[in-house]
Amino acid sequence: MKTLTTGDIAKMCDVNLRTVIRWIDRGALKGFKLPGRGNNRVRVEDFIQFLNEHEMPIPTELAADDNRRVLIIDDEAAVARSIARILRAAGYETETALDGFQGGSLLIKYQPALVTLDLRMPGVSGYDVLKFIRSTPETEHIKVIVISALDQQSLQRARDEGADAVLSKPFDNEALTTTVEHLLPLQAPKLA
Repeated sequence: MKTLTTGDIAKMCDVNLRTVIRWIDRGALKGFKLPGRGNNRVRVEDFIQFLNEHEMPIPTELAADDNRRVLIIDDEAAVARSIARILRAAGYETETALDGFQGGSLLIKYQPALVTLDLRMPGVSGYDVLKFIRSTPETEHIKVIVISALDQQSLQRARDEGADAVLSKPFDNEALTTTVEHLLPLQAPKLA
């Protein structure tokens, strides 16, 4: 059972330690005291439930804990297969959507830690998907790598709208894996 200290929670929520203790004392946040010492601990599951109930963002270090799932959203099947092959070889689980609409519907179902996203797709564009990801509480923590053949101005727009990284097509295989590894470190942070 993974637990957090009141200090861990205060740091993640950017609040004072006393605020977290008050949440526990009021019963808003479910916690327990360690025998003999009286220090509060909170199960990670209870903390995430508290955050969801209060419509607060889930910290990246908890949302991505042990999650190696990558959703590939690209209307070019050959490119999507190539990305999937490279990432599976690097130890990631992959799922593919061949358009923005399908990608949007898979976001909640698949719960990826990271999305690779093409910008130019028929129907729902990559910009639309990016806007959805960043404006939806259940998905806003997901890392996004835009992989597109569009010009540098379009890639900069994607950065401005919330992409964590951008790669130009055709992309270098090593650049892709390095970027993913940077955004999704192999080791999840240790919790008390």
